[in-house]
Order: sequence, then structure tokens, then C-alpha cells
Amino acid sequence: MALLAPSARGARLGRAISAAGTGSTVTGVALLLPGGEPESSRRPSPLSHAYVRPLARALARAGRSEGLVAHVVRYRSRGWNGPGAQLARDAEWAADEVVRRYGDVPVCLAGYDMGGRAALHAAGHPAVNSALALAPWLPEDDVAASPEPVKQLSDRQVLIVHGTNDARTDPELSYRLAERAKKAGRDICRFEVHSDGHSLYQHRAEVLALAADFVLGAVYSRSYSRPVADALAAPPPLGLRMPLAGGFGRSLRG
Repeated sequence: MALLAPSARGARLGRAISAAGTGSTVTGVALLLPGGEPESSRRPSPLSHAYVRPLARALARAGRSEGLVAHVVRYRSRGWNGPGAQLARDAEWAADEVVRRYGDVPVCLAGYDMGGRAALHAAGHPAVNSALALAPWLPEDDVAASPEPVKQLSDRQVLIVHGTNDARTDPELSYRLAERAKKAGRDICRFEVHSDGHSLYQHRAEVLALAADFVLGAVYSRSYSRPVADALAAPPPLGLRMPLAGGFGRSLRG
């Protein structure tokens, strides 16, 4: 059955999430990209939006003194929908909208599940300087199809976080993509959350702390915490199978 064209519903940004006072100058933006489905013309799921809001709030709190604002991107529909890569196109539209609203500020794309794939695909947008992919959904290897692109990650800081017990999105696929990107000289690292599943709930506090450390470091050129700096500097496989330590975040930059 053919998919219905979603053009009648445009992508949009959710309300700005900021811990700074009203009227504060925006100096950087995190665009949160929710999960989705491989093929669908249905409206985006409210549950997928709800999942990324805690991350948006955590980033806004961490970046309060810097002027960071977060927005959850509202897709046209929930489907990637083949070569059209609709969710990635919506992420690119959102980056354009950030430029229109806030001017020339650095943007980090932070996506979960299918949104993680969208963040990686859309990272080549001129306004984007970094991408964070949590438990990214990636297609199975197919000799008849082109591999997932990595060229667009050039000159971007990239972090992938994946639970080792993820039963929905294969963590080995995100490792293979990161390995190809690293071999091409990209600034990419990958953390493994041992014993955690797709939702990353078991070690949620550590994942949020890791995400905030990476986003603030990438967007504002701040020093990363030692584990992130070491992972970015290490050759594969070391920097791509970095374990996320329990309690990460309690003594960052301490």
C-alpha cells in the first residue's frame, strides 16, 4: 500500500526549553529528534516526544549559564520512508528554522532511536557542529544497498550511546558505522551502557550526564570530561566501545 504524502503537515519546532530567564540571549541550540518508524505516514507518536523531553530539560539546565536552548522537533509524520529519509529532511528543516529564529548559533542534533539516525544523516547541515545519537536505529547491512553515509560527519563532533542489551536496535550496527567514520578521520566516539536496553532507563542519570557533557563541550568548545576526551582521542576499537561508568557525572570536571 502506497504511503500518503505528508506534505499537508509541515515539520515544526516545539516550544523553547530554557533554564535561563525570559529574554536571555540564545547562543546555542540543541534540537531533540524523537524516535520513529521505518515506514509510516501516521502522525508522530506523543510517547516518542515524551521520551526526549527529559534530555531537553537536562541540556537546558546544564547550559543555563551559556545561553543554550532546546527544542523538540515535531516531524511531519513518524516514518523514515525509504530514500526520502523524511526524518532527516525534517531535522535539516529544523536547523534552517534555528538560523531563521536565532541567527548564526551552533546547533547540536540529539536523536533517539530513528531520531539518532536522523541526527547522523543531517549532521552535514552548515549550522550543525555536533550530533548525539542515543540507541540509533540503523538498517541491517545489505550488499544491494549503499552503506549508511559518514561523509557528512566531517568536522563534526559525534557521540553514539548504545545499551549492550538493546533488543530493538542492534548495537553492533552502530559500532560498525562508528568504526567506518573513525577510519575516515571523523571526530567520533561511542559509549556502551552495559546491561541496559533500548530505553537506557537503567542508567538514565549517567546517560543524561554524558549527553550534557558532550553537548556543552561540542557547542561551546568547552573541555570534555576525561572519559569523553579519551574516547575521542582513542583509536578503534577502544574509543568506540568505551564503557559508561556507573556514577558518571557526579564528579565531572572536578
